[in-house]
Amino acid sequence: MPTTTSPKAMPPIDTRYRRIVAIAVPVLLANLAMPLQSVIDTAIVGNMNDAAKLAGMGLAIQLLSLLLVSFNFLQYASSGLSAQALGQLADRNDSANLQHKLSPLLSILQRALLLAIIIGLLLLLAKPWLIDFGLQALSANPDSGAAAKVYLDVRFWGVVAELMNFAFIGWFAGQGKTRYMLYQQGFIAVFNIILTLFFVYGMQLGIAGVALGTTIAFWSGVVLALWLSRRNLQLSWSIFFQVNPQHFTKEKMLRLFSLNKDIFIRTLILTLSFAWITRLSAQSGDLVLAANAILLQVLSISAFALDGVAVSAETLSGQAAGRRDWVRFRLIVKRTGVVSYTLALLLSSIWWLVMPIYLDLMTNIETVFTLTNSYQGYAILLPLVGVGAYWLDGIFFGLTAGHIIRNAALILAIIFFPLSWLLYQQWDMTGIWLSVWSLLLLRMLILSGFLYHAHRTGSYEELQPI
Repeated sequence: MPTTTSPKAMPPIDTRYRRIVAIAVPVLLANLAMPLQSVIDTAIVGNMNDAAKLAGMGLAIQLLSLLLVSFNFLQYASSGLSAQALGQLADRNDSANLQHKLSPLLSILQRALLLAIIIGLLLLLAKPWLIDFGLQALSANPDSGAAAKVYLDVRFWGVVAELMNFAFIGWFAGQGKTRYMLYQQGFIAVFNIILTLFFVYGMQLGIAGVALGTTIAFWSGVVLALWLSRRNLQLSWSIFFQVNPQHFTKEKMLRLFSLNKDIFIRTLILTLSFAWITRLSAQSGDLVLAANAILLQVLSISAFALDGVAVSAETLSGQAAGRRDWVRFRLIVKRTGVVSYTLALLLSSIWWLVMPIYLDLMTNIETVFTLTNSYQGYAILLPLVGVGAYWLDGIFFGLTAGHIIRNAALILAIIFFPLSWLLYQQWDMTGIWLSVWSLLLLRMLILSGFLYHAHRTGSYEELQPI
């Protein structure tokens, strides 16, 4: 296997467990702020004594995820590219002009934000058609569909801000600036909760008030993120908004869009998979849909927590890949894996202890509570079942291995959809939860197969594009 020697000017990558945890903890805290919003929103609707509204909330959130998360390549591309840019930054002459030195990092953010604005405006223009078609595709019942439409009519006005949020998160994460992520995400979460409580209980706006609080909070978060980004680069506002044509060449744009295309395909398949699970729940009735809307919050919270270590894996593996330091890369894979599975065990233990309290807070609808209580065991084990998928996602995103990410998703689709249909036909709601588990486990097994092949053959260069 080819060996790589790092330039003398570049300090070695810190791969100590302490460094992995130091990157992960602020991300974990920042990420937990995001599902906390969804949990609060779901709990507020879940205590409105109307299962149809709770089911509609689940439909609306899933449809938004299908639309927005399909474009979270804005986050992953920004993260991987900025990590590699940071890994190469120390190789530049220290006396170089600061603006010139930081220009590659700034241009990555500028490209991602521009793309976010364009995509967001297109989604906003297509809002009526997307809502009607999306709810029909998810098999919405009349009552739950009406509630979902009220929510979505308001939330769509924040899609541009939410897409820009993806770009900021990835850009901060790729540089290991997780403290800024914590500031931004924490602000959005707290402000959202305050606004939602005000609009629902103070202004009596119902489910529309829940959506309005989230929309305003995301736009406020964009303003804060712009300020944090400028502070991070220590540039003036005029320079911050300056576009350097050198970094918008045809070659660099094609490289960015090529990566985005592969990540888009991967993310679209994953969101379609979860939309499929939501459709199966809807076909089983509003009661099952409402119960799963509560239980799947466990996956959302756990995934965001596990993503903290995945960002550590992404940041450090991206820096190692930028230097072609594959010895250090193998060590990063091993140590981030140990931390990931330790955290997953801790999360499942916590869910086992707090699940009775969680379910009691989430709904006052007796039939929904009874059903969630019967299936809580599947939710408790989600962190342990899904940790491998999130950890390996971080490794491959750090490599910006778009072709591997895409191929793994295509293999997943071929296996998952017929398997989940068979499970649902055989065991109904139990089959739905087995489908959730199989989705997570298949992601881990497929990606680990690609990584193991590279390890056995010593062909890491084939994973990381030149």
